[in-house]
Amino acid sequence: MPNIAMVDLQTQYQKLKPAMDKAIEAVLHSCQFINGQAVKDFSQHLADYLNVKHVIPCANGTDALQIALMALDLQPDDEVITVPFTFVATVEVIALLRLKPVFVDVNPCTFVLNEYLLEQAITPKTKAIIPVHLFGQASNMEAIMRIAKKHSIPVVEDNAQAIGADYIFSDGKRQKLGTIGEIGCTSFFPSKNLGCYGDGGALFTNDDHLAKKLNIIANHGSAVRYHHSEVGVNSRLDAIQAAILDVKLKELDQFSAARQKAAAYYSAHLKDIPNITIPKLARYSTHVFHQYTLLIERDRDGLSNYLNSVGIPTGIYYPIPLHLQEAYNNGQYKAGDYPVSEELAQKVLSLPMHTELTEETQHFIIQHIKDYFL
Repeated sequence: MPNIAMVDLQTQYQKLKPAMDKAIEAVLHSCQFINGQAVKDFSQHLADYLNVKHVIPCANGTDALQIALMALDLQPDDEVITVPFTFVATVEVIALLRLKPVFVDVNPCTFVLNEYLLEQAITPKTKAIIPVHLFGQASNMEAIMRIAKKHSIPVVEDNAQAIGADYIFSDGKRQKLGTIGEIGCTSFFPSKNLGCYGDGGALFTNDDHLAKKLNIIANHGSAVRYHHSEVGVNSRLDAIQAAILDVKLKELDQFSAARQKAAAYYSAHLKDIPNITIPKLARYSTHVFHQYTLLIERDRDGLSNYLNSVGIPTGIYYPIPLHLQEAYNNGQYKAGDYPVSEELAQKVLSLPMHTELTEETQHFIIQHIKDYFL
């Protein structure tokens, strides 16, 4: 069995190499490295794909979240609701802007914000809600938007892990994740479903006023050179990364289909193994499987160590919920406050998942999981 990767970017690059090299070379010949035509082209193509009015590229997904909150004119100590079971960037930007994170526990089946707990977390100081579309599928945006509109609270979608996924409304209408709330944010980190070969990110919105403000904030607070109307940041997607992303965007639906096929194979062969719960699919969302994450009811760490010992990498996303992280717990949280997130942190285990995963490799992985438990 060849080396197994959590994410096989090398094989994917070899398949895309002619188009990728041509795109990169075009940028080098143009010498338009900052805000060049490649950035404009990719932004428009992504807007067309998502069916959203505005795409504002930026330097990374964390910046996207920060710029989104800055555009909402929040004040220190305003409350922002999000989940404790996600990557740190979501709460990191809240803290950086001197806002107050308010956590809502996640659904034990889908791992996303539990909409039934949302309204009780809202106070007069709640000024934004950040649902996280985790591992490749949606939070229940129809319910979240209904509650947010009732209380006049803007919603910022953290869509770093689910670009290309569809939300399915109760009337059957579909809409791309990241385009439902007031602002959507994504990351183009190399391992993402749509990833570049460095750092990158973007924001999405259908609101013309917000789009103008997001653009200004991302560009040093300036719409006209040397005139600064907002406190801003320097956050740009460089042209080479945009050219790379433009090549990959054409393949995104095929990438999603490959991940879904691999996930179906995993699930079909793992569903009857004791101590394992396969991923649950939300009724209101397609799943693009940024991660294929199991719940291991017994000896998660032992299984992980065994798989690693036979050359099968695994990931634990995430081992410590955010409310128990030292940087974000100043004494107001304790173990037991968000029991679902805390339980997931002890049980989740992600298997290799990428567009180049073969059934031969998956069979090898599955057989070793069976060997451990059966």
